[in-house]
Parts: sequence; C-alpha cells; structure tokens
Amino acid sequence: MARERFKDHAVWITGASSGLGEAMALELAAQGADVAVSARRVDRLERVVKAIEERGRRGLAVACDVTDDAAIAAAVESVRGAFGKIDVVIANAGFAVSGALETLTREDWERQFETNVFGAVSTVMHALPALKETGGRIGVVASVASQLASPRIGVYTASKYALRAFGQTLAMELHGTGVSVTLLHPGYVATEITRVDKDGNFHEDWDDRANRFTWKAEDAARVMLSALWRRKLEYTFTAVGRLGGFLGRHAPGLLHFALTRGKSPT
Repeated sequence: MARERFKDHAVWITGASSGLGEAMALELAAQGADVAVSARRVDRLERVVKAIEERGRRGLAVACDVTDDAAIAAAVESVRGAFGKIDVVIANAGFAVSGALETLTREDWERQFETNVFGAVSTVMHALPALKETGGRIGVVASVASQLASPRIGVYTASKYALRAFGQTLAMELHGTGVSVTLLHPGYVATEITRVDKDGNFHEDWDDRANRFTWKAEDAARVMLSALWRRKLEYTFTAVGRLGGFLGRHAPGLLHFALTRGKSPT
C-alpha cells in the first residue's frame, strides 16, 4: 500500500523548509518514514519537524547551506547519528536566477551553479556511503527546464541541464550496487521559488506566479515519491511539463519558433 511504502525508512531532504521539500517530508512521514529536513531557515525547519512528529514519526531539523561542503558532510553525520542509517536522500535545494543572458554576470552564473548543481552533487556524494549500506534511493529534483530552453531563464536552465546529466551518469555508474537514482522533473508547481531573487534572498511579498496549470505541492509530492519508490530513472510531470519536455528533446526547432514568434531578429 502507498501509505506504508516508506515505513521505517530514514530520509534526508534538502531545501525542505517550504514548497516541494516540505510537502515531500510530510507525505513521507504519512507513509511511515522518519525524516530529517535541511535548509537555511531554521525556524521554518522546526515547524516542519513538528508536523512530521504530529504524523507519528521522528523528525530532525539540520540547518545546512548546500553551498557549504563541510556543512553537508556534517549534516550527513547528524542524520546518520540520529536515525542510525540513511535509506533515501532527496537533493531538492535550489533557486532560479532569471534575466536575459546579456544582463547577467559571471557571479550570477556561479551563484546559480553553486546551489543547484554543486549543492546537489555534494549532497548526493557525501550521503552515498550510507546509501550503499542500505541499498537506498537517491532523488534529484531537477525540472522540466532540464529538457528545454526558454528565454530569460537561461542560467537556471543550464543548471538543470547539468543536473540531469549528473543524475543520468550517476545512475549508470551505480548500476548493480543496489542504489538507485531517480531524476524528478516538475512542471508548474506552487512553491516559493519565484519569491527568491537571483541572489538567493527570499521575498514574502513577491507574486508566486501561479496559473491554471500549476499543481499543488502536496499533489506533486505524492507522484514524485511514487516514482522514487519504483526506482524510476526519470519522471516528468505535469501534462504541460511533459509536452514541453517532449518538444525540447524532439522538436527544438519548433520550440524555438514558438518562443520567438513575433520577435524581429537582431
């Protein structure tokens, strides 16, 4: 039964103070897992831990900035020490740098890749020894943006393309070890990513830009965890996300036309 899939599993999620990370943490607890949650906002982590405990499971708040490799290593030891093992790691921390490429600086690129790529890589690699002991699961939260380019989010898209390549390669290299890698590619989901500026600062008053194609984080969490449980290599959703991903992979010229129609060449 889905409600018992992760019973007695020990799970660690980064970027879990809100949005998809929080939703996955609560759904995992509902499915029987003990969950450690990490992010920079400790006050929010404590709220998530309380909600996990209200579901009858153990929760653990581990403050961690994924751009700090030493902090990630320490977080792994904290989780392992508290739960005695790690069965699942979900690299979810990320934000989006937006703007036309010619307006952005090298520092913007570095800041984007430090979190979205290097942070995820460090999270997975530090946790890997523990996962090999349990035959565990790795979830890498990428994006539909890992499959198609769009104007004004080129830096974010590049980071997600890189993350997809990392996950695909790692899945091949870990084949036969018992550890699986699942790349998760959400389409529009109601999270706080649009309230974080290109410097990584959160703005409570910014518009979340939800539209009629936007999924609730709770619904997204359920399908993502189902894919993770089934050890799928990649899982793309929503319907609009799947369409966009298909066009990006198989008809990039058509996608280019659709996204540039009405613009004069420069």
